[in-house]
Amino acid sequence: MTMDLTPLDTAHAAMMAAPEDDTARLRFYERMADIELFLLLEAEPEGDDISPKVIEAEGAQYLLAFDRAARLAQYAGDTAAYVALSGRNVAAMLEGQPLGIALNIDVAPSAILLPDTAVAWLRQTLTHEAAEVEAKIEAVLPPKGLPESLIEAIDAKLATATGMAANAWLVGVAYEGGGRGHLLAFIDAIPRARDALVRAASEALTFSGIEAGAMDVGFFNHSEATVEKLMRVGLRFDLPQMETLQKTPRMPGTDPSDPPILK
Repeated sequence: MTMDLTPLDTAHAAMMAAPEDDTARLRFYERMADIELFLLLEAEPEGDDISPKVIEAEGAQYLLAFDRAARLAQYAGDTAAYVALSGRNVAAMLEGQPLGIALNIDVAPSAILLPDTAVAWLRQTLTHEAAEVEAKIEAVLPPKGLPESLIEAIDAKLATATGMAANAWLVGVAYEGGGRGHLLAFIDAIPRARDALVRAASEALTFSGIEAGAMDVGFFNHSEATVEKLMRVGLRFDLPQMETLQKTPRMPGTDPSDPPILK
């Protein structure tokens, strides 16, 4: 087995060590959704069409996926055909297919068979979206009472949101007409990244085991008066920046709504 532990190995070990811990299990699936998986193929891809290698185990069928290209090569050889996709894209690709995922089989401590029901659960979980706030904010307050697991999850999600916004602030809010809650406010988000940021916030909630109603999402321009209030009392999250992000073309297979096609 490969000796160097990966983030997926670590999350898998935590899940197996505490089988009753829902948070540990959610974090394993979150890591799987976020990382790049190397999917073993029968032959080289033909455009958007791919032919994954399928194995049968325990009376069910599974695709073979690995969290490192070296692990795939260890299993199938250096000349094996493969495609690299995020875990979320693999889950999206399998919609309507009675196929599970055989993950890191025979090559890593995180080896596990994930049945098609688990893949379907992950796909459905990833489609849940946080509500983008439209109500008018009456008061901005310091965030209060949110678990540290949610703060850590937001920080981890936004650490991968390169160039999508200048930064984000987590605050408590009171809305006109009644109602209180928490708001994750993104500052100067690029328009085409808004859906991805809402999805990231939603996943931070879901994979922390927190109820979806615990946090709204909002978008603000740095020149708005509300932003000064956010900065005064909020918890700041910095997003990595890359000046060329808006000019970067979308690569095939990177959009969960347009996954590769199984042949």
